[in-house]
Amino acid sequence: MIEKLKPGILVLIYFLFLQGVNCQIPSNMTDYLKEKFSKYIKSVPREEIYIHTDRDEYISGEDLWFNIYLIDRNRLKPSAYSKIAYFELLNSENRPVVQKRICLDGGFGPGQIVLPDTLSTGRYTIRAYTNWMKNFLPYNCFMKEINIYNAYSNRTIKGESYPVKITEEGNRNQNYPDTFYSGLLTLKVNNLDQDILEINVAADEKYRTVNNNQFYLFIQTHGIINHISQEKIYDENTRINIPRNKLSSGINHITLFNSVGKPVAERFIFTPEKDKALITLSNADISLTRNKISLSLEIENGSTSSMNPANFSISVAPVTNNHFGVDLNDYMIFGTEYGLVPSKVIKNKKISEIPPEEIDSLLMTLKSNWINWKVILADEQPIFKYPVENEYHYISGKLISGNGEVVDSDKFVILSSPGKIALFQYAKTNKEGIFNFGINISEKVNDLIIQPNEITKNKSINIASSFSDQYPKSAISVDSTNKSIPPYISKWSANNQIRKIYGISSVGAPLSTAISQPRIKRFYGKPETELIMKDYIALPVMQEVFFELLTGVLLKSAKSGHEITISDPVDHKTYDRPPGMFIDGVMVKNASVIAGLDPELVGEIDVVRDRYFIDDYLFYGIINIITKAGDFSNVTLPDDAIRLSYRVADPVATFVSPDYSSEEKERSRIPDFRNTLYWNPSVKPDKERKARIEFWASDYVSDYEINIQGITPEGKAYCLRKIIKVKSK
Repeated sequence: MIEKLKPGILVLIYFLFLQGVNCQIPSNMTDYLKEKFSKYIKSVPREEIYIHTDRDEYISGEDLWFNIYLIDRNRLKPSAYSKIAYFELLNSENRPVVQKRICLDGGFGPGQIVLPDTLSTGRYTIRAYTNWMKNFLPYNCFMKEINIYNAYSNRTIKGESYPVKITEEGNRNQNYPDTFYSGLLTLKVNNLDQDILEINVAADEKYRTVNNNQFYLFIQTHGIINHISQEKIYDENTRINIPRNKLSSGINHITLFNSVGKPVAERFIFTPEKDKALITLSNADISLTRNKISLSLEIENGSTSSMNPANFSISVAPVTNNHFGVDLNDYMIFGTEYGLVPSKVIKNKKISEIPPEEIDSLLMTLKSNWINWKVILADEQPIFKYPVENEYHYISGKLISGNGEVVDSDKFVILSSPGKIALFQYAKTNKEGIFNFGINISEKVNDLIIQPNEITKNKSINIASSFSDQYPKSAISVDSTNKSIPPYISKWSANNQIRKIYGISSVGAPLSTAISQPRIKRFYGKPETELIMKDYIALPVMQEVFFELLTGVLLKSAKSGHEITISDPVDHKTYDRPPGMFIDGVMVKNASVIAGLDPELVGEIDVVRDRYFIDDYLFYGIINIITKAGDFSNVTLPDDAIRLSYRVADPVATFVSPDYSSEEKERSRIPDFRNTLYWNPSVKPDKERKARIEFWASDYVSDYEINIQGITPEGKAYCLRKIIKVKSK
């Protein structure tokens, strides 16, 4: 009798336990799981970056050209989500040797850096991320190794190998840790059939009893739900066939849930791309030095809009022994969702060349660091520290006291930009004393002054770097000292030195940016009084200017020096608090600074006598002294303020190369030894999906690799590598 009651007792205990944990079981579990998952994908979007560089090996002092592709992991399409990418070149100790902020337009961003000529020979790492991706570092960033050689230095550095991130929980693809009450559910998959995915589920008696002979099957691919269903268990083993055409290409994530919506088993499988994107390239296989090379490009199996054409980057560089890069289409299969996988798994080969059992074996060791069911099913979504930089770039800092302690929260910090048009922005500190300001994204240099709102001598401001200091742990160092240097490197080094001797560079004029800037307006709008100083007779001191020319405003001497008061324009009563005082749009806290100005230097005085709100910041009137220079150069900066010359995005140059269309230029004795023969970060096919590229061969005889990477607005990635030979005449 007791034995017969055991299953019922287990069921009762299990559901009493779940009442305390889950409160209430949803009436429609499939809708519940779908809603939770969709909400998470929307609130926790995942960005991926891919970088196409002109080469994988360089000489110290050369230019490195690159193009950034920002891709929405969910849709696998170019993303306009973020407008700034952070590009870094790291040495083997994870120390940045070059850092750049690159402007992104519609998911694309060309860039160029100069490699310091002091760099030692060794392996370096390129990494890139957005501000939003910083929430998921150190692994949610693009990373690629390159070799840099310095022929004039015997110093070498150690090359680092970054490990594939293996789950700390072991093989999660088998089963979730079981509880005492729920029983055991085992998942096995047959992924060899081209038409059917066979899913086999084994359940013990305890599971079948507790869960009423049912489970839920959920399949998603990079955030897209492919299948969700409620399944019945009719025996110890249940087989489910899923048509292949229901699965998106890429890494398919299979999860089983028990009857109350708890994940109990999962597995990853790979589904190859159904309609492979094709690109054809027509060109002569051989060219003579200083002859024109023409490339005709045509894309197939994909549609492009004339309004939003596909974007391709093309490099032509000498063939080498080393390839560290992965093509865009193969890279996006894994992205960074499963850790630093692509560069280690598909190095020097394509996904299509890897045996299915090898990919299957790899997937048994991985887990998604994006799709986390514990977070997805939680009642509240996570809060993120780093916002998306879509309209603004964010400057972060910390307000601290003189003894180094963090200042209390909810303290105002003021941002000003000296100029004849007053701009005002404030931020509040959090409990850690941290504040953030958003400034417009552009390549111009901004003159910024940041200061505490309160008059104090024992507070200071520290501005944080916008670049992250979160790095993945490196594997054991591999000493590159004894590695032989490829023979072509000495030729490249000589080529670079010859170009420097002749003052030849591939760096051209700056690229124009497509980012439009908003019209700048005074933060206080049209003032009640706009006093133009040249319209009046010159007065010797500012105190007389206020007395004679400004109504309702008084600058007077006080015990502490000077003070300014403003009267309400309605009841004409003087405010019991001082107004907002500005010089060239920069807030000043001491009226004596205004009193000490030479009136000859002042061009205009704006006055607002009404109370003026900016969100929850209240001014009891506003006075802005605008000097003729308009640059705050006649005022000493307060001790607690900092002044920054700050550029949000670094300008990018165009790649230029010689033109030998005339006989005179072709016979020129100036040598042409380009190590990168051609680079173009933005080739856009026409309405017929065709493009033609023309450039001239150099004097350097070699085999060259044409490397084309690109993506359409619909998310089709196109990649092609082809060899062309340049021979001497």
